[in-house]
Amino acid sequence: MSYSDSDSKTVDPKRRRMLVASTAGVGVVGAAAFAAPLLASWMPSARALNAGAPVDVNISKIEPGQLLRVIWQGKPVWIVSRSQEMLDALESNEKLLADPNCSVTAQQPEYARNATRSRKPEILVTVGICTHLGCSPTYIPDFGDASMGADWKGGFYCPCHGSRFDMSGRVFKNVPAPTNLLVPPYYYKSDDLILVGESGGKA
Repeated sequence: MSYSDSDSKTVDPKRRRMLVASTAGVGVVGAAAFAAPLLASWMPSARALNAGAPVDVNISKIEPGQLLRVIWQGKPVWIVSRSQEMLDALESNEKLLADPNCSVTAQQPEYARNATRSRKPEILVTVGICTHLGCSPTYIPDFGDASMGADWKGGFYCPCHGSRFDMSGRVFKNVPAPTNLLVPPYYYKSDDLILVGESGGKA
């Protein structure tokens, strides 16, 4: 069976466009199916992130007395902006603390073995988990808070078993928690950006 030139001129242009569009669509779907697993292989898995991928925290808008919460290694990490009044009160707490000099070295990096337990005095970075049985303490920044007593100078209270920590995360005497709150590795990438999870950098 043969076709004449006149037969070729009767091809439906709409049908041709539909066939071209369909072919292109199949090609796009195929390319996406190929690319998706490739791109996914470049992304860190949830397991890798939970295993300790560092977390950037922007502190540019944090106000004195405010607490920011982020998650690192599946744990809550608190970033607290301490007022000058809070910093001035730290020394007066020392006689009430179990480990004011941070002698349990595993609880903080070397650069946080000081009264403020921090790289910069005004910013505290600590893991928000009580060192007794893993509850999450409550942040109570107000001096003389009615629930804590007139001598309270701000800090953290664990509602599970009554452990108390000062504004540096140092544990008080005669409470169930055996050690200070953990300070994770961190450093300042800039004045306003903290990287939680690594100890690099100069600040």
